[in-house]
Amino acid sequence: MNEFARKHWDPNAEGPLDGVKVLDLSRLVAGNMLSLQLADFGADVIKIEPPAGDPLREWKDEGQPLFWKTYGRNKRSVVLNLRETADREALWALVENADVLIENFRPGTLEQMGFGPEALLARNPDLVVVRISGFGQTGPYAAFPGFGTIVEGMSGYAYRTGFPDREPVLPPLALADMIAGVYGMSATMTALFAREKGRARGQVIDLSLLEPIFSVLGPEAGIYALNGTVKERIGSASNTACPRNVYRCADGKYVALSGSTPAVARRIFEIIGRADMNDDPRFRSNSERLKHRDLVDEAIGAWFAVRSHDEALAIMRDSGATVGPIYNIADATEDAHFAEREVIVSLDDAEHGALPMHNIVPRLSETPGRFRRPAPELGEHTAEVLAEAGVNATSAAAIVAGAGR
Repeated sequence: MNEFARKHWDPNAEGPLDGVKVLDLSRLVAGNMLSLQLADFGADVIKIEPPAGDPLREWKDEGQPLFWKTYGRNKRSVVLNLRETADREALWALVENADVLIENFRPGTLEQMGFGPEALLARNPDLVVVRISGFGQTGPYAAFPGFGTIVEGMSGYAYRTGFPDREPVLPPLALADMIAGVYGMSATMTALFAREKGRARGQVIDLSLLEPIFSVLGPEAGIYALNGTVKERIGSASNTACPRNVYRCADGKYVALSGSTPAVARRIFEIIGRADMNDDPRFRSNSERLKHRDLVDEAIGAWFAVRSHDEALAIMRDSGATVGPIYNIADATEDAHFAEREVIVSLDDAEHGALPMHNIVPRLSETPGRFRRPAPELGEHTAEVLAEAGVNATSAAAIVAGAGR
């Protein structure tokens, strides 16, 4: 394993979003992904957690809360029991000076609690309210539980993933939530920009998990409308470009290859000693290659099958083909590019001394993100944040004392 670049927490570091105050009432992944990006670039993200904490804290690997340590970084934690009057009043005090509020309760729940968008914007007209749900705030499915797994199935994504002779494959991670989090960051920054330019004040962002992951399917709706074609599972191949697949080398390792432009496709056929395929009408264009994908894969697969992984990569790369290894996390930690680019960094950790995690992305040349604080303990900043919001000291003390209710 490479030695990862060591980074240290600096609570005084500033980022381009310094001064932006975010109240994150969300749970689990999508909201935490969104607020992580805001926090990494300097926003003061305050996690408003119930006494039991964000359930993400319980996503543990061999007893270690590594999801929380990663997605809770650069945030502060406040425990409020919103069933209690004093705690609700404390939240209102925080709302008055906030720029963004993120929530992912089932649609209608926020209104039942007395914190619906109309009430929030009446108290703070400049607030950007991000509402995350499985299917959106409207429509027949709005009230359904919206976990990413359900959305990944309904979006069409799972139907397209896997091999034709097997069941559809769900992603082995919270993909719908992650994509929604990235979309949510973009939407939040757009709303803040519009506010800054005087084009709006506060507004509501209706962010479903369904629509962002559906969008990655590209033009499939148009293809179906015009041609009646339903794209089927084809493993690691592509309905769009050929050659494109995963190939097994002589030593049992795998590589990924793509020939999505005419020049690269021709080059690949030359590298494997099949320049004749460039003059064959069955392989001369991308459309024809797609029709004869099995023959293309047979020719390329045979070439890889008699060469080791490293040899095949070297030959392909030296000849300008677009090819790369299939890595697991152990491979990634040994790769020189990951090390030099600091894709993974090592941060101070109270329990482990140092803990590797992904670096801040994307990279900004003039206003980069900063590592300011590790993921907080539950309620670690309750007293501090309530004091900043001007909550009466007696009330704040009672809230802190009752955090375990």
